[in-house]
Amino acid sequence: MQWTNDSTLRGFILVGFSDRPQLELVLFGVILFLYLMTLFGNSTIILVSFLDSKLHNPMYFFLSHLSFLDLCFTSSIIPQLLVNLGSSDKSITYGGCVVQLYVSLALGSTECVLLAVMSYDRYVAVCRPLHYAFVMHPRLCYILAFMAWLSGLATTLIQSTLTLQLPFCRHRQVDHFFCEVPVLIKLACVDTTFNQAELFVASVLFLVVPLSLILMSYGHIAQAVLKIKSAFGRRKAFGTCSSHLIVVIIFYGTIIFMYLQPAKSRSKDQGKFVSLFYTVVTPMLNPLIYTLRNKDVKAALKKILGKAS
Repeated sequence: MQWTNDSTLRGFILVGFSDRPQLELVLFGVILFLYLMTLFGNSTIILVSFLDSKLHNPMYFFLSHLSFLDLCFTSSIIPQLLVNLGSSDKSITYGGCVVQLYVSLALGSTECVLLAVMSYDRYVAVCRPLHYAFVMHPRLCYILAFMAWLSGLATTLIQSTLTLQLPFCRHRQVDHFFCEVPVLIKLACVDTTFNQAELFVASVLFLVVPLSLILMSYGHIAQAVLKIKSAFGRRKAFGTCSSHLIVVIIFYGTIIFMYLQPAKSRSKDQGKFVSLFYTVVTPMLNPLIYTLRNKDVKAALKKILGKAS
């Protein structure tokens, strides 16, 4: 097949779910609803964490960053997805694809690191409660948050730039619903061994390593909780950490399936539906899990709503 870089002039075609027109209508309604829930829920978390002085602690500092990440991450993908689902035009400009690729990869990578940071915060809170205020002091929290954002920026500058330097095939059809590194690499009409190797290394660094640290943290947390004699104390400790663990399982599980599983071992539709989980479902679940399972957030919401009324 001939190859060309004229995609810089004509853009790409996001195939998405166009082979299932009836499903597109259903997905449009469902995704629009979930997106609005994401905007409302995460904005609420940020607002409540800012307004209530009782939530000015490391846990809600990192949670506010997570909510802001989810707002930006979904907004870099879902509006374009809704446009494509609601019309026959499936095209995206080259500039639009570049922006989507850089921004979504930066934010997704940042979230991978941030979730590991949040697990360390929970580890200190449960396993070293007397030293919590000393260990998780504001300066360290700012440094950890900054490192998470910086790591996301670094990986997108490397991965996205290497991917966009590839010569793409003339057909320009991206068999996905947004511009993502694995699917764009498939468009290349040259040997992509180096890009595949770089993607694997980055996936290990941003998926396997953070997930391993999270599991280690929760292993120590489980040991500490089991030593608590009070049943109420055990329930409180498990309740504090279970919400974070639920987010971790859904988020990392779906991304690992997409990035670390060999492309030939999954169907193209599997990849699309799995991607919907970490681009649409998980960002919507975060505020629900943290508010419905957290007494502090619910109390703060009641307090703010009470003042408003």
